[in-house]
Amino acid sequence: MIVTSRSANALGCTSGSWKIWSLSDGHVDMPADLLRRGPGLGKYPVPGTSSVLRLSVNCFLLEQPGTPGVLIDCGAGGRWEPSLGHLDRTMAEAGIDPSSVGTVALTHTHLDHLNGLITRDGRQAFANLRRIVIAHDAVTLFADESHLERFRPLLVPVGNGDRLADHLSAVALPGHAPGHMGYVLDSGEDRILFCGDLIHVPAAQFARPELTWAYDDNQTTACATRRKLLREASEAQSWLAGAHMAKPGMGRVVEEGSGYALLPIA
Repeated sequence: MIVTSRSANALGCTSGSWKIWSLSDGHVDMPADLLRRGPGLGKYPVPGTSSVLRLSVNCFLLEQPGTPGVLIDCGAGGRWEPSLGHLDRTMAEAGIDPSSVGTVALTHTHLDHLNGLITRDGRQAFANLRRIVIAHDAVTLFADESHLERFRPLLVPVGNGDRLADHLSAVALPGHAPGHMGYVLDSGEDRILFCGDLIHVPAAQFARPELTWAYDDNQTTACATRRKLLREASEAQSWLAGAHMAKPGMGRVVEEGSGYALLPIA
C-alpha cells in the first residue's frame, strides 16, 4: 500500500485500483484489568501503563472508481463517551462525502461499531446507504437495537467466504462476539485483512497473543482465532487493519521472539 494523504485523524492510501482510508472515530479509555493472562485466568498487568488503557476506534473506507464506497464499521455515533462518535468530522477532514458510502460492513454489533449509522443530531449518517452487511449470527442482536429499527430492511446477512464486491470477501473471526466477522481485500497488489476486535491492546497482544480481553464472548475461541490470524498474516506478509489498534490501525505482522510485532504503515 502507498500512503497518499495523512491528517490528524485520517490516512489515505492506494493499492491497485482501490483507495483505502483509515478514519478515526475517536478513542475510549477502558480499565487495564480487562486484559487477562489467558482464557479463564487472572488479570495481566501491562508494563508501563496506569490503571487505564486508551483504545483507538478506527473505521475503514474502501473506494473504487465508479462504485459506492464500502465502510467497515461506522463508530459510536452519539451513544457513548464524548471522546467517540467523530467519524463525520474525520470524513470532513479527509474531504470525503458521507453520501458516497453505499455499504456499511459491520464486524459485529457492539456500540462502538454500529451506532454511527445515526449522527449525534439523529440524522441518517449516510444518505445513499443501500445495504448493511452483517454476519448471519449477528442479525438478531442488530434487531434488538430499537433505535436502529429504520435500518433493518437494509440488512444483508453474510457468511464466511461470501463476496461483498470484486476482490472483497467476508471471513469469520469467531470468539469476540456472536458473528464476529472480518473482511479481506485482495487488491492484486496487497492482501489486507480488516480484523475488527480481534486485538484490543496491541502493545501486549502482538507479543503475547494468548492474552485475552474480558469482553471477549468466548476467550478460548478468541485466543485461538488471534493466534491463527497472526501466524497466517506473518507468513503471507499481508496487511492487518484493526478497529482498536493505535491509529491509523494498519500495518504488517512479523514474527518477533516467541510472538509477533506490528510494523505500522509508513
